[in-house]
Amino acid sequence: MNLILLSGGSGQRLWPLSNNIRSKQFVPLLKNDRGEHESMVQRVYRQIMAADPQANIVVATGKRQVSTIKNQLGDKVSVCVEPCRRDTFPAIVLACAYLADVKGVGPREPVVVCPVDPYVDDSYFAAVRRMAELAGPGNPDAAHLTLMGIEPTYPSAKFGYIIPAGKDPVSRVVSFKEKPDEQTAAGYIARGALWNGGVFAFQLGYLLKAAHKQLDFRHFADLQANYALQKRISFDYAVAEKEPDIAVMRYAGEWKDVGTWNTFCEVMSDPTIGKVQMDETCRNSNVINQLNIPIICMGLQDMVVAASSDGILVSDKGRSSHIKPYVEQVEGEARFAEKSWGSFTVLDVQPEATTIRIALNSGHRLTYHSHEHRDEVWTIVSGLGRTVIDGVERPVHPGDVVAMPAGVRHTLIADSPLQAVEVQIGAEIDVADKQKYDWPL
Repeated sequence: MNLILLSGGSGQRLWPLSNNIRSKQFVPLLKNDRGEHESMVQRVYRQIMAADPQANIVVATGKRQVSTIKNQLGDKVSVCVEPCRRDTFPAIVLACAYLADVKGVGPREPVVVCPVDPYVDDSYFAAVRRMAELAGPGNPDAAHLTLMGIEPTYPSAKFGYIIPAGKDPVSRVVSFKEKPDEQTAAGYIARGALWNGGVFAFQLGYLLKAAHKQLDFRHFADLQANYALQKRISFDYAVAEKEPDIAVMRYAGEWKDVGTWNTFCEVMSDPTIGKVQMDETCRNSNVINQLNIPIICMGLQDMVVAASSDGILVSDKGRSSHIKPYVEQVEGEARFAEKSWGSFTVLDVQPEATTIRIALNSGHRLTYHSHEHRDEVWTIVSGLGRTVIDGVERPVHPGDVVAMPAGVRHTLIADSPLQAVEVQIGAEIDVADKQKYDWPL
């Protein structure tokens, strides 16, 4: 099946473990079958492969998330990058144009679009595969658009609702309802309404035809080059609300929207992660510590504590969903980020010096670059590798110190997993002060 995974998010809802670079779907708080921690996007990818090992996956995302996706999934998926934000319809159209013009997907082939971060059991992606079959050319009764309707477990004001024509596994859609209050939601459910899980399937040619009527582009490269000129519009408004031929397929398996600390704690396999001690009086509390210092908790009741290099959260679980306006007041760049080559953590910031820990994956390297306004010093902490300084290569070992004055071109290459401490020194330390050069030399 052809699958588009929508990956967005501002990184505020699981602060301080998420930030403006690492959204909640990339935070490794879950566990796989081997007991290893994994992120939501890693879990989703694993589940997709179990349902369809030949799945053609495209992740539609923004520039800030590309490095994290590459670090967590490698080259297992294609990534379609939005040049800027233009809401869900242009993002989906861009990914569809990528499938057609770059991946060679035919106009009658089915495509399924879904969020990158549902917490579901394996039956969910078996259902997604079934949706692709329903939307494909092999189904003579295929609707133009097929949706997944989640069987509701309670009247929720957080989701939109789909009103189906009947109670069959697949039926036509009568109408959509925006997020209601709980009393109205109960009335919808009594009429057989389903939660709108944001999953829909169609034939590729159908969507591209609808796109050409509303957006000004000829092909993928043209749309990408002129993306900022396209109008902001949601997929629901541009397509779903105007299409008369829509079917909905019921799904009754596990499905949770784990968008806040409170709901995320419900699916965590362990109450603590990292260097944490909780005494016997703690109840219904979770503590996640990504720092290299211990946290001791006593008497916690219905609390979540999270600590990272970006900050520390101490919150009642019920109040944790109201974190966004407080995170918006936190100043400064993210102090942790995953990159395609590994990760970095900001350890200390002074007026004219910044200290960073760099973790390079084996076989990867930093970009070959220079800085105009700052000097840099690397201290190799562990692992083996090589530096290239103004074209001259030399090996480095634990304990080696390498100095790069301003203007010098440099990179660090890891021949094994490598850690280094980088000290940036200068009156003007700015992430924009970076000139990249072609590699290899």
